[in-house]
Parts: sequence; structure tokens; C-alpha cells
Amino acid sequence: MTINEIQDEIIEEFSGLDDWMDKYQLLIDLGNEQAPLDEKYKTESNLIDGCQSRVWLQCDYEDGKLVFTAESDALIVKGIVALLIRVLSGHTPKEIVEADLYFIDQIGLKDHLSPTRSNGLLAMMKQMKMYAVGYGVKN
Repeated sequence: MTINEIQDEIIEEFSGLDDWMDKYQLLIDLGNEQAPLDEKYKTESNLIDGCQSRVWLQCDYEDGKLVFTAESDALIVKGIVALLIRVLSGHTPKEIVEADLYFIDQIGLKDHLSPTRSNGLLAMMKQMKMYAVGYGVKN
């Protein structure tokens, strides 16, 4: 699936929920479904700057594609990073760098996050794109 097809799928999933408490619950469920991050990746260098909660992001380069894994100590943030991984993981650095992550606005996520969580979301997106830029230059 392309990045945009995955985003459209997420928009569809969230569009069926009218209440933001239900959307938060979906985020929490998505975060809980994510496999835990291997302890060896919970390092200072993998912590994302700009997040109030602790978020570790690991990026691996496999067969020309970036594979992201992450974990957070906050339930909603864990769900947000799970969405970002779902959209971006398994794509080439070029696809990730060029991606327009419109699903965030479409599902209303930005409007329903506290300023600190919004900053964290931007920091996570920036870090994922930075990995893509770095691997794109190398390969």
C-alpha cells in the first residue's frame, strides 16, 4: 500500500467515530496493539527531543526501506506514534521525505491535542523524516 492509501484507511477508521473520547480510545488501543520496543533500543540517543513524555524511536534500513519501531510511556502518545509507524514504516526514504501527512488534520488530531502533545507529534514526524533524509543520502 502507498503512504496515501494507508492515510485514507486511517481517515476512514476515525470517520466512523463522532465522539473524541472514542477517538482517544482508538488511539490507546492502537498503541497497546503495538509490539513493545526491544529494551536495547531504549537508549538516550533514541529518545525524541521535544516530547513531554518519553518516546523512543528506532529506525532500521531493510531492503531499501525504512522500518520504524517505537514506544512511549504515555498511552495516547503511544497511539500517535503507532499511527505514524503504520503510515511511514516499510517505505523508501524518498517516499517518506516526499510524504504529505494529511491524515493528521483530516482526523482532527491536531485540534484535539494539548500544545505539548502537538509539539511531540511534530517532533516525531520531524525525526522520522530526518532518518529518511539521512538514509536517502547514504544510499
